[in-house]
Amino acid sequence: MALADELERLEALRRQGALSDEEFARAKSALINGATPPLRDRAAETRDWALYLHLSQLLGLTALPVVGWLAPVLIWQLKKDELPGLDVHGRIVVNWLLSEIIYAVVCGLLCFVCVGIPLLVMLGIIGIVFPIIGGVKAQNGEAWSYPGSIRFLR
Repeated sequence: MALADELERLEALRRQGALSDEEFARAKSALINGATPPLRDRAAETRDWALYLHLSQLLGLTALPVVGWLAPVLIWQLKKDELPGLDVHGRIVVNWLLSEIIYAVVCGLLCFVCVGIPLLVMLGIIGIVFPIIGGVKAQNGEAWSYPGSIRFLR
């Protein structure tokens, strides 16, 4: 790759926020002087964003539950082209969110026969535990499909 192409790539990474101004300056200097720039490992960046993607579901525990549904979808849509390995995690999380909504509606309807209340409690616990497990697995480089998740997106 030509020097101009590498410099453009570095500039794009800086604009996207993947490189700080200091990292950009060091990498540019190293590139001009003939050394290989010390860029961050893309696999590590993918693992980090996958962790954020899974754990962002827990934002639904705040005063605005909708944030727990929107944040993971936004992270996935904004980063999936830049980090192709993140796409599988985004699909897993969206499948779980859709499944969780369906399960919550069914449990809500079952509240009329008193079975739904304990099921809603279990769903709430699972809604906290699964994103944590998914985040830990994502940080280890694994894509973990949530048990009981309906596969809407493949």
